[in-house]
Amino acid sequence: MPIILGSCKNPQSADAGKNHYFDYSNSDDQITGGINVIPIETPKGTFRVFTKRMGNNPKMRVLLLHGGPGGTHEVFENFDGYLPHERIEYIYYDQLESYYSDQPNDSTLWTIDHFVEEVEQVRKALNLNKDNFYVLGQSWGGILAMEYALKYQEHLKGLIISNMVVSIPEYEKYAAEVLGPQLPPEVYEEIKAFEANEDFANPRYAELVQQHYYTQHVLRKPLDEWPEFIERAFKHLNPNIYIYMQGYSEFGVTGNASLKGWDVSDRLSEIKVPTLMLGGKYDTMDPKYMEWMSTQVQKGRSVTTNGSHLSQYDDPETYFSGLIQFIKDVDAGVFN
Repeated sequence: MPIILGSCKNPQSADAGKNHYFDYSNSDDQITGGINVIPIETPKGTFRVFTKRMGNNPKMRVLLLHGGPGGTHEVFENFDGYLPHERIEYIYYDQLESYYSDQPNDSTLWTIDHFVEEVEQVRKALNLNKDNFYVLGQSWGGILAMEYALKYQEHLKGLIISNMVVSIPEYEKYAAEVLGPQLPPEVYEEIKAFEANEDFANPRYAELVQQHYYTQHVLRKPLDEWPEFIERAFKHLNPNIYIYMQGYSEFGVTGNASLKGWDVSDRLSEIKVPTLMLGGKYDTMDPKYMEWMSTQVQKGRSVTTNGSHLSQYDDPETYFSGLIQFIKDVDAGVFN
């Protein structure tokens, strides 16, 4: 007993070391562990989307927009290993039709306009504003983030585009002229034959793309070394909206998929907020083009990792150091 009493010299010592970043005790979402399921109003009714807040920082709050379309927030789960240490708040979010959110399976809602308005409704519900609101969009999420900024940048403090170019035709050109020919010739010829015949459901097609293309340009590790959270994200991908908007191929937007021809490269100069372009040396998106994009916005910076499309995992050191520095520079008012 004397030993225990002796260890409590200062009754305030426990509070003095309390980690307020993870203290949800004064928050409405304490009981849910930071989860907020947000109602989204649409012309087809009200649907709910999943969000989960990680940490507390009223000055630096990052909304994460996943890829796909139809992917999940799970591709960002290793952010847990980097951003909490820097006291940066971040918010997982599954867009409508994604695994943890409602899935009305209504293609009339599968438009860029819908998802821009959805992000705006999420922003309002979470009380994000121009003094603290950063949006990070990866892959399809990068398209969404750019479109959101073009309409609602007055609400943003900073914009991060991760692994996405501003032009679908440019993405297709890079895949066809640069990345495809880098594959073993016999592999690329077989892939092109499947695509010419639109035989995308053939297991051999999936095998070739996954073993030879994904391991070089999506995540640069053998498939059996891919992390569990990435495998889970792929398992949870909604193929209906993905095929409707992107199509079947990893080498471009196929058929009449709705993202075909998307290009806002001539509008980059309209983006006034500080912007970071995060590319990868081995990405499916041309890293040089992403560097160029950073020169076209009014306040841009570019970071090129030594990774691929999921470079938050295959080059986390460069990815997170660049991301964290950008957020902190903007927050401190020293971004240039």
